[in-house]
Amino acid sequence: MLIAAAVLALLAAALHVYIWYLESVAWTGAARSVFGTSAEEAEATREMAYNQGFYNLFLSVVAGVGAVLLVVGDEAVGAALVLAGAGSMLAAALVLGVSSPAKRRPAAMQGALPLLSVLLLLVGLVTG
Repeated sequence: MLIAAAVLALLAAALHVYIWYLESVAWTGAARSVFGTSAEEAEATREMAYNQGFYNLFLSVVAGVGAVLLVVGDEAVGAALVLAGAGSMLAAALVLGVSSPAKRRPAAMQGALPLLSVLLLLVGLVTG
């Protein structure tokens, strides 16, 4: 279970690196079609998106490092980092889905991998 949790945490981390790219690098370009923003909206929210993108990058680093530590056998530290990183990704997805019903589909996409990772990790820790 722990290996599966680690793999899912790495996939969630990769998704959040992509989100970082969209928000921090491509916000006024390619990200406009993904997020459905106009050129004016993108320009007005560029600084906010840049900052938010780095939150996503940092969460991916925490979850990714935790996943690697789980795989190499440092179970306690790896589990703590995966729970912190993937758990925060899941919490952010829940906030998005609750606060913006029109964005429930993107919230589900953002939160599915972290949810599965956290669940498998908890099951693995309890049964392991």
